[in-house]
Amino acid sequence: MQIAILGMGKMGKNIAERLMIGGHQVSVWNRSPEVLQKMRLEKASFIVDQKLIIVRSLDELKSDLIKPRVIWLMLPAGDVIDEVLQDLLIHSIDKNDIIIDGSDEQYEHSEERYRNYERVGLKYLGIGVAGGIHGLENGYSLMVGGNKSAYDYITPILDSLTKPNGGHDYFGTGGAGHFVKMVHAGVEYGMMQSIAEGFGILAKSGYKLNLVDVGNNWQRGSIVSSFLVYMAVSALIKDHNLDQFDGYIESKGEGEWALMAAKQLGVPVPVIEQSLEFRKKSLYDKATQDTFVAKMVAAIRHEFGGHGLHKDKPEKKEDST
Repeated sequence: MQIAILGMGKMGKNIAERLMIGGHQVSVWNRSPEVLQKMRLEKASFIVDQKLIIVRSLDELKSDLIKPRVIWLMLPAGDVIDEVLQDLLIHSIDKNDIIIDGSDEQYEHSEERYRNYERVGLKYLGIGVAGGIHGLENGYSLMVGGNKSAYDYITPILDSLTKPNGGHDYFGTGGAGHFVKMVHAGVEYGMMQSIAEGFGILAKSGYKLNLVDVGNNWQRGSIVSSFLVYMAVSALIKDHNLDQFDGYIESKGEGEWALMAAKQLGVPVPVIEQSLEFRKKSLYDKATQDTFVAKMVAAIRHEFGGHGLHKDKPEKKEDST
């Protein structure tokens, strides 16, 4: 299939590469042209094989893509996406074209965009993307909401993105996909916090435990075996004391949104709430930053998402999630 991916941050580039490997023809665009020039050099073989097309301006998509055009945005959530969508509406898309928002967007915004685009005959999908930088190899978990016929049409694309170990499901109209992804993020916060606290206790004990051995043991038949424990072990193998991390834990907002939704629905979520408060405190409290727990949360985030190591080296706002 043909598809355009807009936004060549970490996730956008990986999604584009996975689709090209899967045999799809991918047009790519980025707000910073330097990224495209680098990609032109690094992925020249895909260009030769006509799997990769570098797009300099959005209006090129009108002629480059067959109808219905499929355009997937991997841009920072919020105003940036609205600006690009407006540009697409003016120059690049027609009735029955498919617009996909793969950002970590608030589900209310997806709900509103879905309604607005349905009125003018465009098919909108909000897709929550999970899997981090390992999705390129393992396959992504994709949580889809929006237009059902659009979901059915792009199934070959989603199949390529989820093999061999991922999966995709349609959860309903509007912002359903981003709602499910938001709750996933809240659960992730709580799980990471609990794992980090457990290793924090182990590190403080008088038994001089090898934390890598403990983590590997938990991965063999234990009920807490998980991808996140595997990420914790991976971080410990590289840096047993996690000295490269300063315990400064950023967040993208989804955990906060999950907490707000839970309060609106009357659902108690003390674990998610406390893990979010811990992250907030790590941004300013040196005593919290110096704990093994904070360093472990930061280390796990780095392992699965490539997030920054130090607060004096803030994460770059790339065109990705």
